[in-house]
Amino acid sequence: MGDSIDLSGDGGVVKTILRKAKADALCPSDDLPLVDVQYEGTLAETGEVFDTTRMDNTVFSFELGKGSVIQAWEIAVKTMKVGEVAKITCKPEFAYGSAGSPPDIPPDATLIFEVELVACKPRKGSSVTSVSEERARLEELKKQRELAAAAKEEEKKRREEAKAAAAARIQAKLESKKGQGKGKGKGKGK
Repeated sequence: MGDSIDLSGDGGVVKTILRKAKADALCPSDDLPLVDVQYEGTLAETGEVFDTTRMDNTVFSFELGKGSVIQAWEIAVKTMKVGEVAKITCKPEFAYGSAGSPPDIPPDATLIFEVELVACKPRKGSSVTSVSEERARLEELKKQRELAAAAKEEEKKRREEAKAAAAARIQAKLESKKGQGKGKGKGKGK
């Protein structure tokens, strides 16, 4: 941790991992291009925060590969895993360039983002698995439900039989007590 990685090969996008994700954590891919991030952006020159999701604890969602975010984010977020927090330093040519993004980001500004990858998901309407895998999964779920229903039915039947047997025992005890009670009563009376 703490090692800087030059993602662009020219120092334009440098990532430093501040908190590693779990080893088995998901990472963005062609199947999981929708990402949710929390971030705080500062100007490298002044340290001034120009944008953050941390103040209101929201997430920013976007789809990788669509050009909806600065190039540095396209490059860096792809290398992250869910749960990872990284500092991403972006030279102007990988951020807002010579135009900047007035009024918050001046021309030719180097930006520093602290980014946490919160989630990555498939596109709406698409699936991570193929149709045949999905069909097999649904078939397996159906079998499991049928087995569970059969087991439930069997359990219900056993309970009803146990209830009937218990009722029969109680009835038999009552009958025997009635019979014993009459016999005793006659014997005492004489």
